[in-house]
Amino acid sequence: MKKRYLIPGDYMADPSVHVFEGKVYIYPSHDWECGIPEDDWGAHFDMRDYHVFSLEDVMEGDVTDYGMVLDKTDVPWVKRQMWDCDCCEKDGKYYLYFPAKDHTDIFRLGVAVSDTPYGPFVPEPDPIRGSYSIDPAVFKDDDGQYYMYYGGWGHCNMVKMGSDLISIVPFEDGTTYKEVTPENYIEGPFMLKHNGKYYFMWSEGDWTGPDYCVAYAIADSPFGPFKRVGKILEQDTKIANGAGHHSIIKGPGKDEWYIVYHRRPLGETDGNYRITCIDRMYFNKNGTIKPVKMTSGGIKARPLR
Repeated sequence: MKKRYLIPGDYMADPSVHVFEGKVYIYPSHDWECGIPEDDWGAHFDMRDYHVFSLEDVMEGDVTDYGMVLDKTDVPWVKRQMWDCDCCEKDGKYYLYFPAKDHTDIFRLGVAVSDTPYGPFVPEPDPIRGSYSIDPAVFKDDDGQYYMYYGGWGHCNMVKMGSDLISIVPFEDGTTYKEVTPENYIEGPFMLKHNGKYYFMWSEGDWTGPDYCVAYAIADSPFGPFKRVGKILEQDTKIANGAGHHSIIKGPGKDEWYIVYHRRPLGETDGNYRITCIDRMYFNKNGTIKPVKMTSGGIKARPLR
């Protein structure tokens, strides 16, 4: 029987997924129940570390769990709530970007570096200068320039990364941050380039509810403007609800794409219970994206090489 999810247990939400060294690597957020009263949700679910998983292909085969690769006790400025992260590679180094609350209870963005995609990651001693908010997503353009999109609670910015991938540098117009918030944006930005067009994606709705979903825009530039086209992933009342906070990887085919996301099984009333799943994503001939059809039994395995 094909798997309904990519990774088991409580490593289940906000998957950042990449193909490195011919393998699929998954960087999810990690829910921990801490026994703190639920009137302080952020403390009650104190996401406090990151694990890394890998697969040999885009669905089946043994899942390798590399264990904890970064813990909040490793990062001097972190107090709690290490939420969803992202990873990128440059010149044989791997950079893990993550949000966390500092000791003043303000979300900042940090970065940790490793010689391998599976860590361990060594954090920079301080957060990225001037960075606030959550949900970092790093995008490498065709000219080799890296940008980071980030933001939650209905607001999204982008910044230009320095050559060290640790610092932020000004844009050509001298500004440091550009707001790129599209209509209905809530959180979970992701950027994809396809056939010369920039596809900016994000999550909409209440992430603990059934209406959580993924929408997108198309632009001629990584700076936008990003005019909302529509939804590409939402609940299926026969399969699951709360489908969102995704990333996308390319398969071995010429135009073969997969969307990796979390969702909530039918009948599950705990808004924090999420599993990481994968389904196919298709482009239409006119460049728009077809609505994703969620599956309940998994997809056919596809070796990456």
